[in-house]
Amino acid sequence: MTAPSDFNSIPELDATLVFRVAYDGSSYSGFAEQPGQTTVAGELRRAIETLLRRPIDLTCAGRTDAGVHAVAQYISVPVTDAELVLTRRRWLRAMDALLPKDIAINEVYRARKGFSARFDARSRTYRIADRDARPVLSRGAVWWHRYPLDVEAMSAACPALLGEQDFKSFCKVASAVGKPTHRCVMRAEFGHEVAFGEDILTFTIEGNAFLHSMVRTIVGTLVEIGMHRREPEWMREVIDACDRTAAGPTAPACGLTFMGVDYDPAELVVLD
Repeated sequence: MTAPSDFNSIPELDATLVFRVAYDGSSYSGFAEQPGQTTVAGELRRAIETLLRRPIDLTCAGRTDAGVHAVAQYISVPVTDAELVLTRRRWLRAMDALLPKDIAINEVYRARKGFSARFDARSRTYRIADRDARPVLSRGAVWWHRYPLDVEAMSAACPALLGEQDFKSFCKVASAVGKPTHRCVMRAEFGHEVAFGEDILTFTIEGNAFLHSMVRTIVGTLVEIGMHRREPEWMREVIDACDRTAAGPTAPACGLTFMGVDYDPAELVVLD
C-alpha cells in the first residue's frame, strides 16, 4: 500500500492531496503493489510521479484483491506547497491522459499535512445474479450464481455479523497469522438494483476495516444459507469457531465492489 521513497532531494511536504478513484479490477492483481505484477496502485503511482516528476508515498483507504472493483476508493499523497498550484482541472486532465482507461480519478481534494486515507469506515457491495439467464452487460461486476437464493434466509443470518467481534473465520488463513482479526461491522443487508436493465441481488456491508477475503467469504457463507444447505443460525456458529474451515467458500472476486469511505467533511476540501 505504501512504498518507500527517497525524499532527500525534494522540499518538505507541507500538505496532502486526496484522490477519489474508480477502477475496474478485472485486469489487475489487486490494488497493492507487487513485484512483477500489474496493480492499481502501481498504475496510479506511475501516473502521479510522471506529473510531479518525483517519487511519492501513496496510501489507500483499503486494499482490494485481484479482480475486485471500486467506485470510490481514496488515496492520499503528501505534497509540497509549490505542488498545490496544480488545479483540479489540471489533475483530472493529466490523470485521464496518463492512466489506463479502466482506472479514473474522479475528484481531487486538499487535506492537512499528515492526513491518511487509510483509517476510516468503508463500504463494500457484492452483486449476485441468481437466475438462469446469464448477465451480459453487467457480467464483469456480478457473480452469476445460476440458482435462485432464499434472500429471506440470508437476511435472517445478517444480524449475527453486526458489532465488534472476531472475524477470523472469514479471513484467508495466511493473512491471520500473528495479526488481530477483530473488526466492527455496522451494516450488513441485502437489496436489489437494476444494472443495464438486469436485476441484480446486492449485499452491502459497512465496517471499520475488512480482513483479507473477509467480505467474499461472508458472501460465500450466506449463499450456503440461501441455498438451504445451512440454517441462518449457522452464521453465529461460524463466527464463534474462529476457524476458516468452519465458514463457506470464498465468493468470486468479480462481484465485489469497494463503494466508498466516510471521512469528516471538514477534512477534505475540493481543489480549486
